Amino acid sequence: MSTVAAIERLVPGVHMLRTYRPAWLGKDVTAGLVLTALLVPQGMAYAELAGLPPITGLYTTVLCLLGYAAFGPSKVLVLGPDSSLGPMIAAVVIPLVTANGDPGRAVAYASILALMVGAITIAAGVFRLGFIADLLSKPTQIGYMNGLALTIVIGQLPKLFGFSVDGDGLIDEATLFVRGVLDGRTVPAALAIGAGSLAVILLLKRFVPRIPGVLVATVLAIAAVALFGLADRGVKLVGVLPEGFPPFTIPTVPLGDLGLLFAGALGIALVSLTDTISTASAFAGRRGEDVDGNREMIGIGAANVAAGFFQGFPVSTSGSRTAVAEQNGARSQVTGLVGAGAVTLMLVFFPGLLRNLPQPTLAAIVIAASVSLADLPGLRRLWQQRRSDFALAMAAFLGVALLGVLPGIAIAVAFSVLNVFSRVWRPDRAQLGKVAGLKGYHDTDSYPGAALLPGLVLYRFSGPLIFANANTFRDDLRRIAEASPRPRWIVVTAEPITDVDTTAADMLAELDEWLNARGVDMVFAEVKDPVKAKIDRYELTSRIEQKHFFPTIGSAVDAYREQTGTDWPTAGDPAGPPVM
Repeated sequence: MSTVAAIERLVPGVHMLRTYRPAWLGKDVTAGLVLTALLVPQGMAYAELAGLPPITGLYTTVLCLLGYAAFGPSKVLVLGPDSSLGPMIAAVVIPLVTANGDPGRAVAYASILALMVGAITIAAGVFRLGFIADLLSKPTQIGYMNGLALTIVIGQLPKLFGFSVDGDGLIDEATLFVRGVLDGRTVPAALAIGAGSLAVILLLKRFVPRIPGVLVATVLAIAAVALFGLADRGVKLVGVLPEGFPPFTIPTVPLGDLGLLFAGALGIALVSLTDTISTASAFAGRRGEDVDGNREMIGIGAANVAAGFFQGFPVSTSGSRTAVAEQNGARSQVTGLVGAGAVTLMLVFFPGLLRNLPQPTLAAIVIAASVSLADLPGLRRLWQQRRSDFALAMAAFLGVALLGVLPGIAIAVAFSVLNVFSRVWRPDRAQLGKVAGLKGYHDTDSYPGAALLPGLVLYRFSGPLIFANANTFRDDLRRIAEASPRPRWIVVTAEPITDVDTTAADMLAELDEWLNARGVDMVFAEVKDPVKAKIDRYELTSRIEQKHFFPTIGSAVDAYREQTGTDWPTAGDPAGPPVM
């Protein structure tokens, strides 16, 4: 591989610029400028959601766009502050900021968090650990996101109504909000501008999705402040932002807090990776492109590291902002570079541009984003299709809603893993029979009238045969062997068995002896070559006769019929009851 090719593989942005077509520039600039209209208010709103000063959302936006443009493989993916990560960042940072909520201290913690998330995701990409994103199953993602949406809405409602509460958890915040409304703490002007902003965003998204509702709501809210003097009516404003851009900074925090930060970073990295890979896959599929999950992880890691060194906080992919960029003709990551440049120009030359932006409008932007996180139709579909998956979703939902965001993500991951383990522990097992008019052999539960060959049981075990389910396999075969009349052969149709570990191998050897003592032969059909190789390595084939291994179910059945002279029952003859 040439030096240039190596550099381009390591830094995809170099390849993007080297192969850039001038004809793309107009569309990329247009898409970047339109995107900027969303980047600014959303960046500020999501920073406040994370418990940080609004200006840090703009710093984060600029640096993560630059970092991903250099190291990210996708042509159109847009990264930035995210509504799903905001509560997680706040859950980690706020309890550690003990100095009267010092903003500078909070920013340092958030920056360390971004660096940790970046290091984790880069390491995951380098070591090709893309499967980590699979730890959140679809049902637990649905439950987690619904719980997160509810948490965000409840947390932002006081700001929408013009006051603040200091609650601990969803129930406490909801209680304090209701009490505040009943006590008359609502600021009518704040509620009017906040509710109006929310209505504009949601209605435009519903009926005219090509018009950026966030931009329209922001402009109208700033105009309303000037026209109606809302600042004099108790509406809190963003105020003038700090001028300029932050210098390169290495954040420092007490060593004793690094453990808690790392635990939070693991959860944030998992959610960020899951969101990024799923969003990248969706947009790549629409463009007929492939997704390299490991390179995506390196790209998002670089974006987080870049943000962390410039007073930023952890970021993720934004599906809504990516959609805006694509809809406006984005051809490459130059779109993100244009957006980063426009935000930087605003910070350097026009820091007062958004000084009259009402805080309730920022709350409305966050609430609108949280509504898009919720997936009630998904919950309804799970209820209709698979109740166990619905139960998983509700467990994740309640974990987030009642215990908090970080415990919720831990519960979501734990239930996803337990769900996988339960399916391995108790895989599908079936007795097979012959069905008139159908090729092959089929589950007798699905075809109760299937013919059974007297003295022969076809047993299917659909899963890896390992320590967790070895006893299940053993107990099934013992129960079959003790049925009346006792079978002569039990044929294990092993094509669905993808693995056999040492515990299962020892169990098979002992089970074979137990069955032989009762005059029952354990026979295997359709054992996969990799599984057969493991069985040979375990020396199991020296203990179970080689003649008891058959390439197909049909050949095993034919051998049994030839040895015993038994034939399938004819129409009208009793087939015999299944033994499972």
